[in-house]
Amino acid sequence: MSSDPAPHTTGCRLLLVRHAKAVPKGDPADDFERPLGERGKADAPRTGRWLADNGYRADLALCSPSRRTRQTWQLLVPALPDPPDAVYDGRLYNAEPNTLVTVVRERGAGLGCVALVGHNSGIHELATAVCGTGPAELLEQLRDGFPTSGVVVVDLAGGWEDLVLDRGRGHLTAMWSPAH
Repeated sequence: MSSDPAPHTTGCRLLLVRHAKAVPKGDPADDFERPLGERGKADAPRTGRWLADNGYRADLALCSPSRRTRQTWQLLVPALPDPPDAVYDGRLYNAEPNTLVTVVRERGAGLGCVALVGHNSGIHELATAVCGTGPAELLEQLRDGFPTSGVVVVDLAGGWEDLVLDRGRGHLTAMWSPAH
């Protein structure tokens, strides 16, 4: 599930990363502390290698502070040739798309590329609302879902001002997830 990455020369780029596969849900009160399962621990480094192999480099990583998102980021970082600083922002935990937009626009100001490690359903809803153009097969795959350890690469020609829900100003440049 990928497309050849286009050179990033203008605007900005958002790398949306869904956390790796976690252990099954138990008590809802313990959701924040759910760790990655064995599959997630194997897939997260593969996500990092895919990002590195395809030349995707973020200036900043925004990450939900939940255990599974922190572990996903920490396991993919070793594959990155020049990993960015990570900011763990509590607003990103199981956030709605409008909150994700707010945090990215605030923290991404002046940066060319931001990685966002988050949760479904918010991260999938954000991707589908923002991606208005791109290869038809990738847009269809995105509509069908956003797998764990998956990456959606969104280019915003007009900069972070184009990160607006339901406007479809983003271009879906690539989508990838580990094969199972």
